[in-house]
Amino acid sequence: MIGLQILERKRQVSERQVQAMRGLPVANISDCMSRMTAAGPRLRPMHKGGPLAGPALTVKCRPGDNLMIHKALTMAQPGDVIVVDAGGDLTNALFGELMVATAIARGVAGVVLNGAVRDCAEIAAGDFPLYAAGVTHRGPYKDGPGEINTPIAIDGMVIHAGDLIVGDADGLLCVPFDEVEQVLAATRQKMEAEKKTLRDIAAGTLDTSWIDATLTRLGCDPRPR
Repeated sequence: MIGLQILERKRQVSERQVQAMRGLPVANISDCMSRMTAAGPRLRPMHKGGPLAGPALTVKCRPGDNLMIHKALTMAQPGDVIVVDAGGDLTNALFGELMVATAIARGVAGVVLNGAVRDCAEIAAGDFPLYAAGVTHRGPYKDGPGEINTPIAIDGMVIHAGDLIVGDADGLLCVPFDEVEQVLAATRQKMEAEKKTLRDIAAGTLDTSWIDATLTRLGCDPRPR
């Protein structure tokens, strides 16, 4: 039944791909995806710090209700990232200290929640990767409906079960299952190019001719008058 279903995850990114992407700057990965994908600036790291990477276990919840998140915690495999679309509603917290402890015990790699958390001081003191849209003390309901391992979307970023989720202090990104290798190769190339740029900056040899060339193309005389 649409709105109340639990599906099996049919595929997921490999552990090799997860480890290769772990710790790469999300901004660089985003650039290599043409800057067209993002989970929205509201989703911020609630934990002390550290990167996030792993295959998505998707959850869709009714705003204010976390029944299916609890179910997802019982299904999660070590290394999974539980990604929850709760509509961005901040009225009720859907995740807190006890659920973080459960996730850690299950070996979950992290949680992404398009909704609110509570126990934020305890979460902020820990290293468990948890991204959310806000904080409130008011707790959740547990009546459903909801879905697990169906496609979800957060601020236009579509996530399928098994896609690669990456996160750092700049935010979150979903790399589609079929695009991981291409994006990984492009990100590595970009990082090498940025290393060269940093060397040029340090040496005073950075080529900035593109700035005036762009201004000229736009019809702006780059020479001060």
